[in-house]
Amino acid sequence: MTGSGRGRRDRNRPDGSAVALSEAYDTALLDLDGVVYYAGGHAIAHAVEALGAARAGGMRLAYVTNNALRTPDTVAAHLTQLGVPSEPSDVITSAQAVARLAADEVPPGSRVLVIGGEGLRVALRERGLVPVESADDGPVAVVQGYGGPELPWGRFAEASYAVGRGLPWYASNTDRTIPSARGIGPGNGAAVEVVRIATGAEPKVAGKPLPPMHRETVLRTGAERPLVVGDRLDTDIEGAFNGGVDSLLVLTGVTDVARLLAAVPEHRPTYVAADLRGLLVPQPEVTETAGADGAAFACGGWTASVSGGALLLDGEVEGDGLDPLDGVRALCAAAWTDAGAGACGLDAGKALERLGLA
Repeated sequence: MTGSGRGRRDRNRPDGSAVALSEAYDTALLDLDGVVYYAGGHAIAHAVEALGAARAGGMRLAYVTNNALRTPDTVAAHLTQLGVPSEPSDVITSAQAVARLAADEVPPGSRVLVIGGEGLRVALRERGLVPVESADDGPVAVVQGYGGPELPWGRFAEASYAVGRGLPWYASNTDRTIPSARGIGPGNGAAVEVVRIATGAEPKVAGKPLPPMHRETVLRTGAERPLVVGDRLDTDIEGAFNGGVDSLLVLTGVTDVARLLAAVPEHRPTYVAADLRGLLVPQPEVTETAGADGAAFACGGWTASVSGGALLLDGEVEGDGLDPLDGVRALCAAAWTDAGAGACGLDAGKALERLGLA
């Protein structure tokens, strides 16, 4: 399964044996929510052990988040508390990416109006910019990032005053929602919409899936063979696509198999795994074979094909040791080949029933 169109790294040793992803790639660029921990902050099953094993095997771990509220120090402390020892330098945030984007375009030492939280202020100071609180404090730009659910409404008005005067406007990210322990809440994208509606302006955006975030990540990690690991197609996987690097989708977050099968090209991961243990094992190949009605795709004993507007899957779940994830990989190859540059509209109901995923 090679959804990114970038091709896979050489995953074989000289003797022909396959290597784990943690050996094939030097750095894992990991999303946090839905990958390492749940919205409530508790570690996802197997995440701590898998990340520890990957690191022990020589893979560098970097944590890449669109959440601009928390500082890298805070995120690293949380990961360490969960059992994943981390340093602030292991954490890359959209606040850092937008701070670099702004600093590249305004004079050094400039005042910038901050609409957001402490993570954004720290990142701007790191780049030599001076955060201010009012449109009347002489800012030369507006930088907006997620400020938490308590961010006062007046902050959006302050941004609107400054943007309305013609100041350049930068946003850390435009994720419209953000998960929390209580459910899904409005994210920075929703806050950006408030200022956009008030001013008619458009911000320059830094976070995933856009190139400034990928650039920030590579600059800070020095990764030569990075693997993006995430649970969201429209941020993590699309960000990898835009950066021209491979990606691993884990099914511990917001993306289910039905949504994966329907993915457009920029949302198709190179690999898929149930959870972060997928880093520690070789990813099986999907091979193309001849089917009754055209091409078929085989993986781990499963064979997927297209017939009569539906995805079909041959294989047995019980008694033969077949891995349902191999069936998912075969289905992805069949669905994406049939869809080409579009989204797959095939009926996958019976195929997913075979895997117990309907």
